[in-house]
This record gives sequence, C-alpha cells and structure tokens, in this order.
Amino acid sequence: MKLSKIWWGLFLVSLVVILPFMAPYLTLDPANSRITIISGTLQYPLLVAHIASAFIALLTGFFQFVDRIRLKKPRIHRFLGRVYVFSVFISGLLSLASIFYAENFTKASAFLILSLAWLFTCWKGYRTAITGEYEEHRKWMIRSFGMTLVAISARLLVPVLLLLYFIFHGFSIPHGMEIVIGEVLNVIIWAGLILNFVIVEWAILKK
Repeated sequence: MKLSKIWWGLFLVSLVVILPFMAPYLTLDPANSRITIISGTLQYPLLVAHIASAFIALLTGFFQFVDRIRLKKPRIHRFLGRVYVFSVFISGLLSLASIFYAENFTKASAFLILSLAWLFTCWKGYRTAITGEYEEHRKWMIRSFGMTLVAISARLLVPVLLLLYFIFHGFSIPHGMEIVIGEVLNVIIWAGLILNFVIVEWAILKK
C-alpha cells in the first residue's frame, strides 16, 4: 500500500513538473518556445512532436507498472505497452533529429546519450516481452521508464544545482544570475540521467 501511494505521488509530481513546461507549446507558436528556435527550419515541429510523444510515453509508462492492470487486465497492459513503445521510438528518434539544433556541445551530447539509452532500453524491453523473458522484460522496462523520467528529474534538480553552484563559488555570483542559470541548464540533463541511472539500477538490484 505504501509503495502504491509513493507511485501515485510520483505520478502527480511528474504532472505538476511537466505540464507547465508543456503549456507554451500547446499554442503551436514558435514565439512561445522555451528555447531559441531557428526560423525556416524543422526545429519547432520536431520539438513539439517530440514533447507530445514523450508525454504519451510518460502517461502510459506509469500505468504499465500498476499491478491492478498488469496482473488482472493483461490485454490493457499489453495495449498500453505497445503505445508506450511506439511513443518512445517516435519521441526518441525525434530527439536524435533535434540534436542538430542544440545550443552547444554539452546539451547535444547529453540528449544524444539520453536518446540512445531510451531507445535501446525500450527496444530490449519490447524484445524480452516478445520472447517471453518476463523477468528480463520487467528489468528493461524499469530502465526504459527511468529514462522517460529524466526530463522530470532534471527539472527537479535545478534548485539543487543552483545551490551547489553558489556553494562552490563562495555564495557569490561572479558573472551574474543569467550566466549561472545558463550553466545549470547546460548540465541538468546529464544530472537527471546520472541520478535516474543510479536509482533504477539500485531498485533492480534490491529486487
């Protein structure tokens, strides 16, 4: 019961974090984008499609681990699983395409590693389900969903990274707040990726 409450708590936290981030893109107006959009390119439609499919993966991923559905309604579980896999592959491939529009190498490399890890773990999860290796399927789907949640973890880590920056610089802002925020935003995907990898592997080993 406690685990169930934690899971639904994580679900609510994820929605609280991701919905405000998504809101500007619901207008389909590049001027409202949170990142700089290069006009005359496919960057904005690629970004919107990536975000939309990632959100579907997030929702279906959560319900994949609900025992009431997984154990008692296997048809629904399989259907949600197919939607999840399809959404991850669409979003992951779009993310790879969007890397060419990244602002700098740090962000580009982070999104490259995250996208490849997301696609690979999801593919392994799908393959092990097809071959009936259900214990391995469970492990790989946990890894895959851990990659799905990196966007959530990254945003939750922003205050922590800001605090660490201030500590390392003697609680001063030598180059201004804008530079500080820019440096933090450059590394949040790396931070979220590392954190989720550690948590997921710990959870799998604990099982």
